[in-house]
Amino acid sequence: MLIIPAIDIKDGRCVRLYQGIFEREVLYSHDPLEVAKRWEECGARWLHLIDLDGAQGDSKKNQGVILEIVKNTSLQIQLGGGIRSVEDVERWLSLGIQRLILSTRAILDEEFLKEALKIAPDRIVLALDVKEGELMIDGWRKPSGLKVMDFAKRAKDLGVRLFIYTDILKDGTISGPNFEGAERLSSLQVPFILSGGISSLEDIERSSKIPNLVGVIIGKALYEGKIDLKEAIRKFGEG
Repeated sequence: MLIIPAIDIKDGRCVRLYQGIFEREVLYSHDPLEVAKRWEECGARWLHLIDLDGAQGDSKKNQGVILEIVKNTSLQIQLGGGIRSVEDVERWLSLGIQRLILSTRAILDEEFLKEALKIAPDRIVLALDVKEGELMIDGWRKPSGLKVMDFAKRAKDLGVRLFIYTDILKDGTISGPNFEGAERLSSLQVPFILSGGISSLEDIERSSKIPNLVGVIIGKALYEGKIDLKEAIRKFGEG
């Protein structure tokens, strides 16, 4: 199982949000590259990188910071936040991003999702950002009107090969993930990564037993010292 550290970038800095609320950010570093190198030294192979400004519509603001991480680490990066056109997909893939996390545009526009999957089906990840069973869009701020399992089934039929499942009410809370929602999603038999609220090695161990779950994303628990990344990778899988 992949143990994937997370970096959220806002205004060029490394921050974490509480339940995705932009007004409730905590600053952890002015240097996201230094943080990425720290996780790399702990044994991580992958990095979950979210451009929060991109999610709010400014897709160029953090491009330089993101490319610094690409160029100066060996980490494989899955990038999300503001990827809303075929041109965005092609540009980021050409710049060395390994996986692209699609959300709002892919949820609202089936044709866009189809086109992205044609470009690189193995490098497209669909984010299922969930609040009380409903998919949220626009940086987690607006309800889509879609139930997560209904949309996930449709996405599977379209050819999506990897999901990221995040319970928004768990994210940034260090209170444990939504295991019940993850287990429901596992019934689709599509590989997925679990995110949101992972707070302990026990959470990771329980996650590892869920069918079709191939990785976990850890954010605030790393920054607050609740989980030691080296130990998590050693005990439960690869970085």
